[in-house]
Amino acid sequence: MTTVLAALFGLMLIGVPVAFSIISAGMVYLATSGTSMLVVAQRLIYGLNSFTLLAVPLFILVGNLMDFGGISKRLTDWAKSLLGWLPGGLGIVTVFSCAIFAALTGSGPATVAAIGSIMLPSMLKAGYSKEESAGLVAAAGALGPIIPPSIPMIIYGVTMSLSIPAMFVAGVVPGLVIALALSIVNVLFSYKNPEVRKHAREQKFDLVYSFKMFWKALGALGLPVLILGGIYGGIFTPTESAAVGIVYALIVGFALGELRIRDLPRILISSLKTSTMVNFIIAAASIFSWVVSKSQIGAAISNAFIHLVGGSQAMYLFVLVLILLVVGCLMDNVAATLILAPILIPVGISLGCNQLHIGMLFCICLVVGFVTPPFGYNLFTAVSISGLNFKQIVKGTIPFLLTEIALLFLFAYVPGLITWLPRMMGYSY
Repeated sequence: MTTVLAALFGLMLIGVPVAFSIISAGMVYLATSGTSMLVVAQRLIYGLNSFTLLAVPLFILVGNLMDFGGISKRLTDWAKSLLGWLPGGLGIVTVFSCAIFAALTGSGPATVAAIGSIMLPSMLKAGYSKEESAGLVAAAGALGPIIPPSIPMIIYGVTMSLSIPAMFVAGVVPGLVIALALSIVNVLFSYKNPEVRKHAREQKFDLVYSFKMFWKALGALGLPVLILGGIYGGIFTPTESAAVGIVYALIVGFALGELRIRDLPRILISSLKTSTMVNFIIAAASIFSWVVSKSQIGAAISNAFIHLVGGSQAMYLFVLVLILLVVGCLMDNVAATLILAPILIPVGISLGCNQLHIGMLFCICLVVGFVTPPFGYNLFTAVSISGLNFKQIVKGTIPFLLTEIALLFLFAYVPGLITWLPRMMGYSY
């Protein structure tokens, strides 16, 4: 098994795509153990044989329809009309625009691209530095996969047989806590910036204009209500809700005149590329999961992990957060979930951890990896929309990233922040 792990991480380190690295490592095991290579084809198909996974490409398409349809601008215009007059108000607008857009797309990089391209010019005019602006957008984009609907939660729920609606509910409070914390840090920085304070004093709140902006954004705001309300109300499953969301996004986009027939091929191709990448990783990880099970390496790692933490639940949570922060910045979160969750999570459950709590903690830790150097997806997206280099983006992200890491330990040791709302809504976790 050492050869397999060396092949996996060696290929990833030299730049081989994650899916091909996983498949190649699996084939190394098959070759060295004398097992038929037919297993590769069988596990690739088995890995995708799930109705729930159909929600992944459907939610990706929903997000692209709302993004290409200009919905993100309507959301940010409404948010600016409400909060733009406050010191640090544009930063708050950026964070909560990301939170709202996250409820439409469930994607971190898509949230950074959509909101960042609109808010960065406004923040620069308001006196924010380029590094601070881009760093805040990159950090706030992590809300995408935390606030439901969330593709990482769907992948985790399928992998670990955990209720996806319960995970969606459990993501609401942590998402809002992170949004509030990022807003507070932004305001503290803004009060130290005289240019930002001066710009805020020049702005006036206009209730009539704010209402007009709300009316224009109303169609977009109806989508998360429809999707999440339908899921929590038991009207349809997460997969069905994604299909309903596509129909709604098409109706709203065409009705508002923001979406055109000629845009659809580009939207579909973009969605197809992203969906293919995600599903290929899922299929490939199925091979590696089979290898881990067949070789008993999972049990060996679990026993070593239990020995490391000394049977302490508190130490387990601490080490889990640290491991996932490292993994999250080095590996795609879909692959990390499919490979590591079946190994690490049973250890926590055996130590008495609530399965919904550690499941959500697992997902949130990996999501913070989106803004963790050296390979955070959100960081590279911020580079592409801001014109700054990678080092500048990282510098601007650091205070917000440290805030998110501190919150990870808060979520680890105060499980009620995750489990309270699901229990209030009747989920037995």
